[in-house]
Amino acid sequence: MQLQLIKGKIHRARLTHCDLDYEGSLEIDVEYLKQAEILPYEKILVVNATNGERLETYAIPGEAGSKVFRLNGAAAHKGNVGDIVTIMAFGILDEEEARTFQPKIIVLDENNRVTAVRRGRTPIAE
Repeated sequence: MQLQLIKGKIHRARLTHCDLDYEGSLEIDVEYLKQAEILPYEKILVVNATNGERLETYAIPGEAGSKVFRLNGAAAHKGNVGDIVTIMAFGILDEEEARTFQPKIIVLDENNRVTAVRRGRTPIAE
């Protein structure tokens, strides 16, 4: 059996831009993508904690160090600057792999600074 599990997550990011006049997607500072083990152009689920919206799109790498989270195109209707979002990427694992797999999770503060990095629920010293 194949199971779909979360493999990377960016928790409590604040949207920095919402740009209707751009190809759709979510632009994310490439440093956050690396830390959460999400690849550029990988399919992601975006959950907006501020307004309850959810959308599937893909991750566009943003400038390193910019702390950018920019909803683009039609996706820009799903949020506003300052909204709190969680971004998740998923992987397909067989049942044996799934039993021990731990996703990479980063948690951000209100200024999009990393406050925690962990593998599943286990903190990682970086």
